[in-house]
Amino acid sequence: MKVINLGESNSILNAYIAQMRDKSIQKDRLLFRTNLRRVGQIFAYEVSKVLDYTPKDVITPLGVANVQTPDNPLVVATILRAGLPLHEGILSYFDNAESAFIAAYRKYDKGDDFHINIEYCTSPRLDGKTLILADTMLATGASIEVTFNRLAEDGEPVHTHLVCPIASVFAVEYLQKHLPKDKVTLWTAALDEELTSHSYIVPGLGDAGDLAYGEKL
Repeated sequence: MKVINLGESNSILNAYIAQMRDKSIQKDRLLFRTNLRRVGQIFAYEVSKVLDYTPKDVITPLGVANVQTPDNPLVVATILRAGLPLHEGILSYFDNAESAFIAAYRKYDKGDDFHINIEYCTSPRLDGKTLILADTMLATGASIEVTFNRLAEDGEPVHTHLVCPIASVFAVEYLQKHLPKDKVTLWTAALDEELTSHSYIVPGLGDAGDLAYGEKL
């Protein structure tokens, strides 16, 4: 699995990530969702650079222009609910992309142990398509792994791009062992070193779903 950390280069992306992390600024839910959409758009632009392009003749009012355009059939998938603004940002850059939605959550067993439970998944066929799987936080890697395997039941993508703005080093190492090495690329903006005993990322940013939409019961 290839890992691309956009946060290592100076860009406006880092300003949005900083606002999302800031415990005072992140209380503004509208701004938090807006920043997630902005981050999604930046990732979409970067992912677009590695898609397949072919030349096309475009008829203008005065002549013909030859333009390179991407041809990959795309499916943008997201893990509910924190991934929704991120999904919107990515989808806003890929006009003809299809979408998939997965409801996956931690179901706790004894103590701090948990497994990932999927209650809902809707997806188009994935055979021969490029999959972009978006989730705001990548803590242990378990949700992405389970979701990836569930989506694989709907066909085999040509390539999968994981878009996870905040990721832990632990999760990256875990996914490198459990996902295909040559057909998956992980895109992130920050790699955090620490996980708590409850498997939350430190420094992280908190619960992205709650920050975007309000605390759940």
